[in-house]
Amino acid sequence: MAATTVAEKTQYQGQMHLLQKELMGRYFERVTRAAEQGEGKAVYMLISGNPVELIQAFDLIPIYPEIDALQLAVKKSALPFIQKAEELGYSMDNCAYVKADVGMFLGDRKTPFATIPLPSLILCNYVGCNVYLQWFEHLAEYCDGQLYNLDIPFLRDPSGHPSPEDISYVVRQLEEVIEICERLTGKKLDYARLKQIVSRSSETEEMWSRIKGLTKNLPSPFDAYFDSVTMMAPLYCLRGTEEGVRFFETALKEMEEKVRMGAGPLPEERFRFIIEGPPPWPYLRTFRDMFSKWGAVAVASTYSTVGGLWEFGFRHDSNHPLESIADHMLQWNVTNRNFLQRYQQIRRYVEEWHADALVIHSVKSCRLFSAGQGDMREYFTKDLNVPTLLIESDLEDPRYFSEAQLKNRIDAFFESLEHKKMLRAGAEAGGVA
Repeated sequence: MAATTVAEKTQYQGQMHLLQKELMGRYFERVTRAAEQGEGKAVYMLISGNPVELIQAFDLIPIYPEIDALQLAVKKSALPFIQKAEELGYSMDNCAYVKADVGMFLGDRKTPFATIPLPSLILCNYVGCNVYLQWFEHLAEYCDGQLYNLDIPFLRDPSGHPSPEDISYVVRQLEEVIEICERLTGKKLDYARLKQIVSRSSETEEMWSRIKGLTKNLPSPFDAYFDSVTMMAPLYCLRGTEEGVRFFETALKEMEEKVRMGAGPLPEERFRFIIEGPPPWPYLRTFRDMFSKWGAVAVASTYSTVGGLWEFGFRHDSNHPLESIADHMLQWNVTNRNFLQRYQQIRRYVEEWHADALVIHSVKSCRLFSAGQGDMREYFTKDLNVPTLLIESDLEDPRYFSEAQLKNRIDAFFESLEHKKMLRAGAEAGGVA
């Protein structure tokens, strides 16, 4: 069966999408009020393994420069800000997220969804990427916000788990962050409230994990790469809140109903694949259509675990809030893991989610995370005999996206998978005969 000539168009409908727009709209309204009317103080953080529960406990506003840059890319407005940063001396090879955010920050700080307030605290939760450190240090140079670098040790033990000393080391830093937040807000930490917020995070993580497990079904009720984006925004911006819990209750119910109905994101699920790496945000729809035309659905993705690896068992513990926040930062997000752990994670996806193939989307301006993906392809292709496609563009910079080249490579890959499927079907039919 040949691929359809026109990509199947997915429709973003349902209560989950409506509620996401409502709740994220309120979040961005709050962000804009802080910027334009001074209502509230902002804390800049990174997505990977962050202590947002602490920030929520002080009624501070969590701001994520990655999300700010992402918004610019999705609305195809990032390039002027990238070029502005390059005019200031940032290299073509620098992270495009950084350049887009810095260019925006030094202008009017407006994104397509909000006006971004200046930070009272720049909280660099360093996990895995040394660019994070320079990014936040540069932002601190451009404003009066206080900078605090949370030093998160890399996982060194062969077991892949942090030592008790690592946990204690991070907890002591979290206690220093608490003191800073107390000075910023003029109020002491309400420990009972923190435990309540951590408990809501745990509820959210349980539902998110159950939602991600539903993609093991055939057909998958949603695309775990392209559709996960809808759920990732509330997961990061609203984790620990009642609104976040309400959103995931709605999302879980909706996805379970799709499983009962046997409904998926495409009319027919012909291929199931795992995907590594973030998407090319300026061309997200175009990129998705390159897969949907083949009836290909992502049943798991490493990108959806940037903020946390909750589907593998981690939950925040309200009985030990600071220790569980530290544990989350140390070992339960993909960016603080070594390559062998990333291999293990993807291998579990391939085996437990019954995938036909692995797609690696390498990001040109993110060399630290993309380095070694060629070896990853060799491991899965030659050692595990998993059909693997390695493609490259960028998550932010539109200059690195070649639609024709990507389309040719993706089409050739799925044509090969189609041919292998036909050969297997013929061999099975011959065997029966």
